[in-house]
Amino acid sequence: MRLLLIRHGQTPSNVGHLLDTTVPGPGLTELGEQQAAALPERLADEKIDVLYASTLVRTQLTAAPLAQARGLEVAIRDGIREITAGDLEMRGDAASNDQYQRVAFSWPAGKPELRMPGGENGVEMLARYDAVIEEIAASGAEAAAVVSHGAAIRTWSAARARNLDADFAIAHPLPNTAVVVLEGSPAAGWTAVTWSDLDIPAEGPQPGH
Repeated sequence: MRLLLIRHGQTPSNVGHLLDTTVPGPGLTELGEQQAAALPERLADEKIDVLYASTLVRTQLTAAPLAQARGLEVAIRDGIREITAGDLEMRGDAASNDQYQRVAFSWPAGKPELRMPGGENGVEMLARYDAVIEEIAASGAEAAAVVSHGAAIRTWSAARARNLDADFAIAHPLPNTAVVVLEGSPAAGWTAVTWSDLDIPAEGPQPGH
């Protein structure tokens, strides 16, 4: 199966660097709406059988133009929402953002038992994300688009793709509406094909890239 993991369009909280992870969350900025509107053309060459979005409004608004262009219903699933910020919710200072990322990226680095302060741990986060991906795979879809969130996509991909790791995910933030493409299945495992616009070799990214 070909899996397209798409980060949502820009939100006001993105502009303010706020850790905004609760449901329903903010809508899109004017730029975010433009980014969402551009997705159908950007993905015109991609086969998409099913389209999923999280329970946060921003992913559903981002998915809407793609759904309309492809004649697809958007399946809403809580499991692909953003990593819960817990006690760090709505903080925008550098220390809080650094702590959030440090905990999140410790999970694919082999420490999934670590817990976000007042939030979830990696075992819980990866399990809920896995469950949605397993549902998609069980549907028989050959290609799926999943509109999700930056930290969640980076963390899950680094944990599940055989040719990615935490260091790569840390070094490569995803811009709004960036796409990570993976191929494989829950049973056979996953291989990253592209990360945003960067091609990923099957054996993994080389040092310095």
